[in-house]
Amino acid sequence: MARAGRLRVLWTTAAAGLLLVACGNQELPQNTLDPEGPVARKLDNLIDPVFVVAGLVFVLVQGLVLYSALRFRRRSDDEAPRQVHGNAKLELGWTVAPALILLVVSVATVGTIADINRRAEGADVVNVNVIGHQWWWEFEYPGRGVVTANELHIPAGRPVALKLTSEDVIHSFWPPKLAGKLDVIPGRENFMTVEADEPGTYFGQCAEFCGLSHADMGLRVVAHTSGDFDEWVRTNAAPAERPNEGEAGEGAALFRQKGCASCHTVNGYSAGELGPDLTHLQQRKVFAGAAFELNEQNLRVWLRDPPEEKPGSLMPNLELSEDEITKLIAYLETLK
Repeated sequence: MARAGRLRVLWTTAAAGLLLVACGNQELPQNTLDPEGPVARKLDNLIDPVFVVAGLVFVLVQGLVLYSALRFRRRSDDEAPRQVHGNAKLELGWTVAPALILLVVSVATVGTIADINRRAEGADVVNVNVIGHQWWWEFEYPGRGVVTANELHIPAGRPVALKLTSEDVIHSFWPPKLAGKLDVIPGRENFMTVEADEPGTYFGQCAEFCGLSHADMGLRVVAHTSGDFDEWVRTNAAPAERPNEGEAGEGAALFRQKGCASCHTVNGYSAGELGPDLTHLQQRKVFAGAAFELNEQNLRVWLRDPPEEKPGSLMPNLELSEDEITKLIAYLETLK
């Protein structure tokens, strides 16, 4: 009885733990089961019935295992199991039934995959080139003259055709509320369509281990109204204004003296290609692979020692003084 009591306590505790975990109602920023776009909704429409089928199969199989373990357990040291021969009907049934289930699931799965992999075409489609880097995302808008990083800006209610490739290792682009995940492979172009139902910010990340700072390779998809998107494109296609006076002017000079200009592009001022384009940095909410909110405090911490904040960062520690950091931040704050 003591052993039975301990087992009851164990099972009760486990069941209570599962119940408490299921009671959380906090909205998750990356939730595949909460689609907010037509592509993600197609995936959710496949997940739901497949999960039901898998759940029923699990319950049936585990029920039969438990029944067999209890019904045919050995009851004494002298008892030998009764020998039985195979049952042709049962064997045929448990061979055919799983095959039919897998056939139905596979047909639905292949159909959905073919549907979501169909290339978006038409005058209403926005084309974006996505380039994965260690550890940040670059977004190019062909024909619009816009290059940005970490934040993919799109118009709500319109399909966006993404062409994905990588500059270094394999990454995986994953905005779960808008689409599935797709590998981003060097030397190869993969294609994905995303679309948001409503304006808003949708979170995502790299879903393929790609090095030391893989966990810090996030992304955001910012969906605008059509008019706001056109305004965003107009603003981000313009060259940056160069300050010539005060701390911002001195920061612009330091930007070149310290080698920042050799890695970062600022349209009209520098043409680096190694790091993110900073022409309109202040149009973004995050930086460094969406690992940090864009504000003066985080920029100061970052400029003191980038590799310390993001292991493996290609941006070196430039041993900047606090005064130099202040001036560089003053310049970066003009990049609007």
